[in-house]
Amino acid sequence: MSHPRFILALDQGTTSSRAILFDRAGRVSASAQREFAQHFPQPGWVEHDPADIWQSQLAVARDAMREAGAQAADIAAIGIANQRETTLLWDRRTGAPVAPAIVWQDRRTAAHCARLIESGAQALIARKAGLRADPYFSATKLAWLLDSAPDLRMRARRGELAFGTVDSWLVWQLSGGRRHVTDVSNASRTALFDIHACAWDDELLSLFDIPRAVLPEVVPSSGMIAHTDAALFGAPIPITGVAGDQQAATFGQGCVEPGLVKNTYGTGLFMLMNTGARPVASTHDLLTTIGWQLDGARTYALEGAVFMGGAIVQWLRDGLGIIESAAQVSTLAAQCASSEGVVLAPAFAGLGAPYWDPWARGTLLGMTRGTNRAHVARAALEAIALQTVDVLVAMEADAGIAVSELRADGGASQSDLLMQIQADLLDRPVVRPAVTETTALGAAILAGIGARFWAHRDELTGAWPAARRFEPAMPRHEREAHIERWHRAIDRARAWERPAEHTACTN
Repeated sequence: MSHPRFILALDQGTTSSRAILFDRAGRVSASAQREFAQHFPQPGWVEHDPADIWQSQLAVARDAMREAGAQAADIAAIGIANQRETTLLWDRRTGAPVAPAIVWQDRRTAAHCARLIESGAQALIARKAGLRADPYFSATKLAWLLDSAPDLRMRARRGELAFGTVDSWLVWQLSGGRRHVTDVSNASRTALFDIHACAWDDELLSLFDIPRAVLPEVVPSSGMIAHTDAALFGAPIPITGVAGDQQAATFGQGCVEPGLVKNTYGTGLFMLMNTGARPVASTHDLLTTIGWQLDGARTYALEGAVFMGGAIVQWLRDGLGIIESAAQVSTLAAQCASSEGVVLAPAFAGLGAPYWDPWARGTLLGMTRGTNRAHVARAALEAIALQTVDVLVAMEADAGIAVSELRADGGASQSDLLMQIQADLLDRPVVRPAVTETTALGAAILAGIGARFWAHRDELTGAWPAARRFEPAMPRHEREAHIERWHRAIDRARAWERPAEHTACTN
């Protein structure tokens, strides 16, 4: 009997689904990716069709296996990494969604969050969940869904409906509806979970009016979680790893010791610092979250979540039409040595860390008659880097740790120009690994350890070699001028639209 050769990582992202097969050395053997539709039914609303999430993820899993010539017997286990906070609600009996998925970027519950802040609930949410009263998190999205049709809340109380983030939805589908679970890292992003007690919390459930019967079982990030339905891949495959995408990327980047920091340049920007077994309460508007639970031990992290990263480049492509593909942005931006004072404050979905302002709006400033699309493209890359600077400064202040380098991953990190701009504006080296899709790698390692495919991550000789190190080269006065202009632009973006009845959402 042949031994399994691979771990299959399913990386379900905001705009696409990926599947990657990793061998025993942690090297990529095959991969597949498919984009799926984004829906914007109203300003500030972002939705997915749950069927698109599932069908695209299943298709790429089969595509990757086909590329590698792999059968189910060749797969030791499946690991899942997923876009976090995106909220789904489905019928337990039929498995059919009762509404579209509300995506993490969605801002429809901003008024609900404002009322929570006005009522003084922010202290409770921060103390127990480590989060903020913000539309980003799952709790108000779920409350909105339960109130979106007359009978949904009653059906939820009767146990007829299931709530889940994307990991729950995928495990449900993969297991043929046999398992309704989420892992601790995803549970910690709902604002319904006590990250200290590691359990759903009655006080938080009452605050958001969420019936306990709708919730999934919470499981560790690594270990036996479920088996796939035999019909999907020809035989059952164990699912032994699940983590939210940013936690998975942190693990995949080798940030397994306190003080190590990674930033993922995906649709959004997500910086996490490993704080070990100790949750660090932020005083600079960052988030305290669970990184993962492995072999009975929980690891915590500080996180700065920025909503618009690679999504800025998508806007240049789809909104402005100044590039035809995302890959062209660096070529266009390189046509000018400087943005010549043009600054883009990309508050298209409000602002995340460290501002948390759902009413801020995107703002493009500093243009002259000489401004062209190359300047705008360069300002877009600088906006990605400058948002990262703001988060790292806050993170160092919270943790009391001077960060010596930033580990970068995600699709946009493949841009040499962006990584150099980042090193210059951060005044720190930026290190990019050979495998930039470390989200999938982290899910694979968690699954591989959970399935005893690997005893520990040190066995993965090919897992995290650094491919390139970008050293800062910008003069101090130039860097400080960039940052000063940036903060002026942020101030203007925050002042753009602020209904008087919702001023409590400001810091």
